[in-house]
Amino acid sequence: MAKPIIEIDLDRLENNYINIKKIIGDNSLLAVVKADAYGHGVIPISKKLESLGVNFFAVFTIDEAIELRKNGINADIIIFERLSRESYKLAIKYNIIVNVSWFSDLEIFIENMIKKQNFPKYHLKIDTGMTRLGIPYESSFEFLNNFIEKTNLIPDGIYTHLATADEGDLSFAINQKEKFDNILSIIKNKIDLKWVHISNSGGVSNLDNSNYNLVRVGMLLYGALPSNSLKKVPQIQPVMNFKGEIVLIRRVKKDIPISYGGLYKTVKSSNIGVIQVGFADGMPRAWFERGYVNWNGKKYKICGRICMDQFMVNFENDKPAEGQKVLIWGKDNQNHIPIEIIAEDIELNPYNLFTSISDKRATKIIK
Repeated sequence: MAKPIIEIDLDRLENNYINIKKIIGDNSLLAVVKADAYGHGVIPISKKLESLGVNFFAVFTIDEAIELRKNGINADIIIFERLSRESYKLAIKYNIIVNVSWFSDLEIFIENMIKKQNFPKYHLKIDTGMTRLGIPYESSFEFLNNFIEKTNLIPDGIYTHLATADEGDLSFAINQKEKFDNILSIIKNKIDLKWVHISNSGGVSNLDNSNYNLVRVGMLLYGALPSNSLKKVPQIQPVMNFKGEIVLIRRVKKDIPISYGGLYKTVKSSNIGVIQVGFADGMPRAWFERGYVNWNGKKYKICGRICMDQFMVNFENDKPAEGQKVLIWGKDNQNHIPIEIIAEDIELNPYNLFTSISDKRATKIIK
């Protein structure tokens, strides 16, 4: 039975990790593995990274963190979701670090201290310009003072999130860093901080002196660039190859419309291949206009709109065999299609493409 194929190359992951470490130096790496490690498979990815010496992971939800614990990950884990009473209790049970990111989070800590219950470690998130979660910059020192006074709990770390670190114009990111440094200098006069972090993949590449002692890295680990505006790019390779199986080759005459809407017509008699992958599997539908696949070291045009479960390719006079695979994105011995090319063409980013892949319908191969 033909299914989409997701190949995950753990040797490339190791290569990426080693080369990222060359850039961040002695600072610790916080591996971001939320959203199933950006579609790559959180358990094999995390186990490989932990074996390489990574001792800190970041996910978004408490359920993602618990999944890591239940699969033998012993490193520190932080969750980025908004704190809730339920996630607070589970964080204690599974030794998870929580995210204090709004004023009312203090109430949850106080409620549990009154009950004389245990408490989780926490990182304080300061909003310096993302306008998402985070204690507003102007109120952050007063909030932290109040938090420590009422709970006697010092944060295990403090951080902010850069909004434009992977953009060409870094003025806003620089302003965020200046705000963060200002409040950090005040806080450091009051308490000792174990972890301080601001850099994401964009910050690592673009923003000088932003690594502090902990660096959050996601996209670069998986061998893709968050944007085409990065200055310092480590030598990375794509960890994921996304492939589809050819289930039919048929000879089609000139001027024959193909797929929904009949937008594409053959300009000459051609071999048309049906690939059993569609937008329900994560194949980006908008890629059909200028899109292509690789087979046997050559580039072939996608012809017609991508369907839910299939799409068509014009192999012209070449005739691959049914059962052979085409490369949609990634890199193998003969073929290479950077995911960044697709993302730029359809005005998305690699994050969207990686996380849109449906594991339920695909065969995942860990190499």
